[in-house]
Amino acid sequence: MDTLKVRDAKDVEEVVRAAIASEQPLEIIGHGSKRGIGHVMATNAVLDVSALNAITSYEPNELIITLQAGAPLADVLSLIDAKNQQFAFEPMNTATLLGTPGLGTIGGMIAASLAGPRRIKAGAVRDHLLGAHAVSGFGDSFKTGGKVVKNVTGYDLCKLLAGSWGTLSVMTEVTLKVMPKPESERTLLLRGLEDAAANKAMTTALGSPFDVSGAAHLPKCAFRERAEGLGDIATQGETLTVLRLEGITASAAHRAVSLREALAPFGTADIVEDAASAALWAAIRDVLPFAADGPLGARPVWRIVCPPASGGALGRQLARETGGDVVYDWGGGLIWAAVPPKDDAQAAIVRQRAEAAGGHAMLVRATEEVRRNVDVFHPQAPGVAALSERVRVSFDPKTILNRGRLKRGEA
Repeated sequence: MDTLKVRDAKDVEEVVRAAIASEQPLEIIGHGSKRGIGHVMATNAVLDVSALNAITSYEPNELIITLQAGAPLADVLSLIDAKNQQFAFEPMNTATLLGTPGLGTIGGMIAASLAGPRRIKAGAVRDHLLGAHAVSGFGDSFKTGGKVVKNVTGYDLCKLLAGSWGTLSVMTEVTLKVMPKPESERTLLLRGLEDAAANKAMTTALGSPFDVSGAAHLPKCAFRERAEGLGDIATQGETLTVLRLEGITASAAHRAVSLREALAPFGTADIVEDAASAALWAAIRDVLPFAADGPLGARPVWRIVCPPASGGALGRQLARETGGDVVYDWGGGLIWAAVPPKDDAQAAIVRQRAEAAGGHAMLVRATEEVRRNVDVFHPQAPGVAALSERVRVSFDPKTILNRGRLKRGEA
């Protein structure tokens, strides 16, 4: 494996141009924490951007931070936390699920675009990406977006980079919006609800005027033998439906009492506060019940996005037909499914059921052999696939960047 470590954007340009000349595709990595997601790439040349790790500027009063793409995510979160700020979309840490060291980078966070529970309120990663400097598959540097929250001129190309898995360009520097951390949080716990009732409770809460920032449901199977990070909140054998409220302390406390009254038809809700609440939502964000070192660690894991109202029925159907376990987030709009291992990770049934519900499914965790034989990313409809390909070709006509990451058999 030929690893090319770059020091700046000029180096990236040179490496990409050399790759074009030799028709040698490049695998782009920061610290490689998400290499296990996507298809196995047919290349022995790695472009390592981990040395591009500087924080260019941080202006807490302006709520923006500009940093190089290889900056370690944990360090950046620490820095903004010290100013009582956060990325409002709650980026997922995939280390627990994939069983890798927690070494994710800012570039990987944007390329993967895996937002956490607050996605339902704060939006996706792309909504917080203000600008980017990157090198295209032509070997040319370009700049898109800017350093202000409102930027209305031209095409907002930087939004395309979020969720592109490194197939459009090599990001070298990005500007992101940060937000103040809430002073306090309260989480309501409803115990013992079945999936359909939990789905209704979450829908009721999200439709209320109480500004819910998290809505998840953990079936009893999700806890198995481990409940680390959940403290005494969860016990084996009971389901847990959880709803989060954030803001200034007086407001969060008042809204929690009001929401509890609104949810009375579903049962009496317990309320947990601040540190206990934060630990619970971190466990949901990182899908702790399906941790690689836990009881379900050998199972393939699917990430299914669907209309929230369909979530309960879809999850229940998948659990029954695959023999798998599920966890619900985003009010039912995001389902994590850990299914018993089979050669195809039960892809046909998962995708068929997801599509019937108006959703799509991505295989997040599976062995290398399974990822060679199954489409990791949900196959696109012909019209969407053609549009996606035109966009990709306009950035990288020779398919030099992360060739084969998104499409099986693309050599």
